[in-house]
Amino acid sequence: MPRVDTGQQVEIRYSPACGRAAQTGPVQGHARDDAWTPGSLLVEMARERQAPVVIDIHRAGQQLFHAALPGSTPGNDAWITRKRRVVERYGSASYLVGARFRAKGTTFEESSRLDPDEYAAHGGSFPITVENVGVIGSVTVSGLPQLQDHRFVVEALENFLKP
Repeated sequence: MPRVDTGQQVEIRYSPACGRAAQTGPVQGHARDDAWTPGSLLVEMARERQAPVVIDIHRAGQQLFHAALPGSTPGNDAWITRKRRVVERYGSASYLVGARFRAKGTTFEESSRLDPDEYAAHGGSFPITVENVGVIGSVTVSGLPQLQDHRFVVEALENFLKP
């Protein structure tokens, strides 16, 4: 999502659980500055809906954007961190990772062998992927039920990627 100045493709992968197809497109710019646009879009959407969410954009271990809206709590920041770790480890949307475990008849918590205090495969975190490089960051929202967090980010990313 934040744009990178490599001239490479940036890919945002959507979870099939929401019926979304992957979208790709050439983007240019500077990642630190460009995090402001999608982050601000998420904040605007959350304010319009009075959604009590925390919004976070990370790249290469650095937080580029963070907003905690009214009604959100410090617990939402902990969820952001746990969801983001799933994206970083698996390279897929946090909701999709959880759905893959459920499709196997188990849960992420039961079968991943990862500490649930450190990792959460719940909806709301998406990878920022550079073609031929891999995942370089994430866009994450927490504060709504997990499917709503997931759909909220999907909608924002779709709006951001519109030509």
